[in-house]
Amino acid sequence: MLALGCLDLRTGLDDEHLVIGGPGSIAGQELLAAHYPAGQSRPAEVISRAEAAPAVAEALKHVDGIAEVTPATLSTDGELAETKVVLAADADSVAAARTLDRIRGAVHGILEADARVGGPTALAQEKAQAQAHDRRVIIPLVLVVVFVVLIALLRAVVAPVPLMLTVVLSYFAALGISWQLFQHVLGFPAVDVQVMLIGFLFLVTLGVDYNIFLVHRIREDVRHHGHRAGVLPALTATGGVITGAGAVLAATFAALTSAPQVAFIEIGVVVAIGVLIDTFLVRSVLVPALALDVGPAFWWPGRPMGRDTAVRAAADGPPGGAAPGANR
Repeated sequence: MLALGCLDLRTGLDDEHLVIGGPGSIAGQELLAAHYPAGQSRPAEVISRAEAAPAVAEALKHVDGIAEVTPATLSTDGELAETKVVLAADADSVAAARTLDRIRGAVHGILEADARVGGPTALAQEKAQAQAHDRRVIIPLVLVVVFVVLIALLRAVVAPVPLMLTVVLSYFAALGISWQLFQHVLGFPAVDVQVMLIGFLFLVTLGVDYNIFLVHRIREDVRHHGHRAGVLPALTATGGVITGAGAVLAATFAALTSAPQVAFIEIGVVVAIGVLIDTFLVRSVLVPALALDVGPAFWWPGRPMGRDTAVRAAADGPPGGAAPGANR
C-alpha cells in the first residue's frame, strides 16, 4: 500500500528547484526571462562542418520553438562551425526538449554535415537517458548478485526469495512515502534523476545486510532448537542491535536534509525512511513471520536441523497446539 504513493512520481528537477530558498542566480534568470526569450542565457549549440554552416542556419530558421539563430562561429582551424540557437522556451523545460528534437531532425544529414547538437538542454536530456539506462541495467544486476550471495551464505534457495522481495518492497514503500512528502510537505515538483538509483543501491545493500545478520542467527538457532523454536529467540537476540544500528543510520542520512541542494535532501529522506521501514517493520515483523509461515522448507535444499533436532521438533507438535497423543 505504501508503495502506491510513487505511481505518479516525476523525475527531473529544473534549475529553479535545484536548491532551496531564493538564490540570486535564480532571481537573475527570472528577470532575464521576463525581458528576453526564455532560452537567451543558455542557447543550444549546433556543431557542423564549416562549409555546411549556411545550410544548417537556413534549416534552423524553419524550426518551431526557435527565437533566434545567431551567425556561425568558426573553429580556430576553420574546419568546424558553431551555430548558437536561442530557444523560445526555458532551456530546462519540456518545450525546449521537444524543440531540440526538432532541431536534430532538421539538421540531420544536411550536406552530409554530420551535425551535433549540444548545450544545456541536450546535456540534461542525455543525463536523463544515461540515468534511465543505468536503472535498467544496474538494478537487475544488483538484485542478481545479491541473490547469489544470499544463496551462498544461507546455503538455501527458498530463503533468499522472500528476503529479496522484502528489500524491494521496502524500497518502493520508502519511495512512495518520500514522494508524497516531497509533493505535499516540502513542495518539490519532481525527484532528481539520481535519487531513484542511489536510493535503491543504499537501501538494498543496507537491507540485505540486516537480513543476513538476522537470518544467519536464525539458522544457527534452528540448528540446535528446531525451526519455530529457533526463529523467535534469534529475533530477540538480534533485535536490539538491528534497531540501534538502524536508528543511528537513519539519523545519519536524515542529516542530509540540512543541505541546500534538493537532490541531497531527497536522497536523505528516501534512505532514512527506507532504513526505518527495514528496521522496525521488515526485519522485526515481516522476515520472522515469513520464516515461520514457510516452515522448515525455508531452508531448502539445505537442512540446518540435525536429525535429533528434527525429531524433537516433530514431537513438540504444531505451533500453539497440543503434543501428539495428548488427547488419547
